[in-house]
Amino acid sequence: MKIHEYQACALLTQYGVAAAQGTAAFSAEEAENAAAALGGESFVVKAQVHTGGRGKAGGVKPAHSPEEVGKLAQEMLGRRLITKQTGPEGKTVRALYITRGVSIEKEYYLSFAVDGDGARIVMLASNAGGMEIEEVAAKTPALILRQDIDVTIGLRAYQARRMAQRIGVIKELTESFVSAALGLYRLFIEKDCSLVEINPLAQTGDGRLLALDAKISFDSNAIFRHPDIAAHHDPGEEDERQLQAAQYGLSYIPLDGNIGCLVNGAGLAMATMDILAHFGGRPDNFLDVGGSATQEKITGAFKILLNDSRVRVLLINIFGGIMKCDVIARGIVAAVEEIKLTVPVVARLEGTNAQLGKEILEKSGLDIISAATMEQAARTAVSLCAQEPCGRCV
Repeated sequence: MKIHEYQACALLTQYGVAAAQGTAAFSAEEAENAAAALGGESFVVKAQVHTGGRGKAGGVKPAHSPEEVGKLAQEMLGRRLITKQTGPEGKTVRALYITRGVSIEKEYYLSFAVDGDGARIVMLASNAGGMEIEEVAAKTPALILRQDIDVTIGLRAYQARRMAQRIGVIKELTESFVSAALGLYRLFIEKDCSLVEINPLAQTGDGRLLALDAKISFDSNAIFRHPDIAAHHDPGEEDERQLQAAQYGLSYIPLDGNIGCLVNGAGLAMATMDILAHFGGRPDNFLDVGGSATQEKITGAFKILLNDSRVRVLLINIFGGIMKCDVIARGIVAAVEEIKLTVPVVARLEGTNAQLGKEILEKSGLDIISAATMEQAARTAVSLCAQEPCGRCV
């Protein structure tokens, strides 16, 4: 789960990390009033959307009066912000964060993340913070330094102090960096985060270290332990398909292809995506209906995929163990009775009650192409996509 920048900055402050002073605004009037209350001669108007790259996309703009803040807010609210991370559909700006302008002398990067490969927490820092940090990571990774952390001991002050020296923090601000790192790590641990990032951590003209932007992601499986964090959830920032999937208890992740996948079991779902890619296709999603899904879940999954305009072919790949193929078949029939079938469907049913499931589909009169093997199913789905090119096929 992600939260907005203004919420993240408030959390940083709770953990003793100095952050830029600001106020959330949901209308142009609120934005102008927020700037007037903050005082000063310069402000920054920041779009609140769950994506990076906002600055280059016009989602972060300076202003020099409350009136100018109001005008910028009027322009930004309601528009779709398109960044490298959002794709062409973009994200609708529904909230803004109004902060005071700050004189910046140097920008650093500081974060804590989970290293899945090493099964540990890692501190990452760089003296090349700012909007281009992704390019820094891609082109000059040596500029991003890391410190592995033993979770049984936690981050020690000497580790943070050494990192400050390695990235060139001036002596006068070393202890401020140490304090920020320790606070950030405590937040990471206590709130079950998967990522806590400050970019930039700025050395200001008046001699402070200040978090000018913050990004925090939480382990969704641990949210039940943190009702205060759960209250920050913004459904408007979630993919509509993922919200629907959550209602049915489905594991669903949208991708950028055009072959919709309905599969039972995470391992089989990943193998299905792999074999599609092997034959030149691109899956539209990862969708695992689970090993013991009900007919209601199957119907829900089918609706999600058929309502996705990007899907040109639907591939059903089921291996019946605990899940019975006849349950899958009945779910498919029930879904199609509610939603008109507009794309070709390829189905491979194998395992428990596979023959019964195939008979149910055949007797339904639905135009479904049956495949005997996983390879045949994948080849057929990719071939059907090639017959209806849409710019998404490889």
